[in-house]
Amino acid sequence: MTAVLAARAAVGPRLEVDLDAVAANTRLLAALTPGALMAVVKADGFGHGATGVARTALAHGASWLGVTSIAEALALRAADLRAPLLSWLNPVDADYVTAVGSHVDLAVPSLAHLDALTRSVTGARVHLHLDTGMARDGAAPEEWPALCRAAGRAERAGALRVVGVMGHLGCADVPDDPANAAGRAVFTWGVEVARAAGLRPPLRHLAATAATLTDPASRHTMSRVGAGLVGIDPSGTTRLSPALTLTAPVVSTRRVPTGASVGYGHAWYADRPTTLALLPLGYADGLPRSTAGHAQVWLAGRRRRVVGRVSMDQVVVDLGDDAVLPGTVATVFGPGHQGEPTVAEWAGWADTIEHEIVTGIGARVARS
Repeated sequence: MTAVLAARAAVGPRLEVDLDAVAANTRLLAALTPGALMAVVKADGFGHGATGVARTALAHGASWLGVTSIAEALALRAADLRAPLLSWLNPVDADYVTAVGSHVDLAVPSLAHLDALTRSVTGARVHLHLDTGMARDGAAPEEWPALCRAAGRAERAGALRVVGVMGHLGCADVPDDPANAAGRAVFTWGVEVARAAGLRPPLRHLAATAATLTDPASRHTMSRVGAGLVGIDPSGTTRLSPALTLTAPVVSTRRVPTGASVGYGHAWYADRPTTLALLPLGYADGLPRSTAGHAQVWLAGRRRRVVGRVSMDQVVVDLGDDAVLPGTVATVFGPGHQGEPTVAEWAGWADTIEHEIVTGIGARVARS
């Protein structure tokens, strides 16, 4: 028995991805989208595995893939994913030659990017990127007419082909926020400016997950969805299927008396005799340290409070008077169907968003 329990415990923390949930979410989102659906699989598919999420999404309604960097795009090509693919966040001196040679579309957010691209390679398919109000990526509106004129000259010279215009809404998670209408207006203006420069891009994409779910006016000919594929709805309006379950085995248990302290700084003291269980994961594995005093896990048929501070490699769970054997598996978060905490709850305990939780799970947590 001891050997069996030791073997089970040696498995360690594990992150399980439910691709059936990804498939269901993709079908729901594709049904809402009058145009094409781009599956955004940046940040390793929002921590769910870019290749698996991409293949699943393409099989259930998506027809495009999207990532930030060229490196992410090339990894998908190396996995033999041949769908149309856009990379939209690169430095001016990026490896455009390899990207174009691998049939990767490129976003162009500035005149400097356009100049570097046309000096490096011919035949690129580009999506002109307009800042619609976030002062982040994309050309500022005052720079947009010049960018469109320059792109038009490059297209007429045969240097590239402008196939898309793109933007992003900063407040789409709050559907009634007036910034959304302002962003849509800027985007409409930007398309008109592109047309006035002689461009006829067939693709126009502004909506990400929240806008795809709540704002038909922003969907245009394509929608870019990432978080929604894996069950996260930033707008809180639609029930999607969470796709991650994080588990960890109990390493050891101990009985402690009233007044026993736990962890660094002795941040928690037992107010009664109790049993404590040790789980082998901590903030190096993606559990936010800020959840101390709030977080719970599901263990032996009920929720258990995490006590003391979250350490780099371990957390302690209060079992009360219940007995749990080492090797028993705790569910840190999951879809919530059995009563286990969800990613949304962990985000709430950490005062952050679900995106940060799912993309923050460390590399030493085994994936399956």
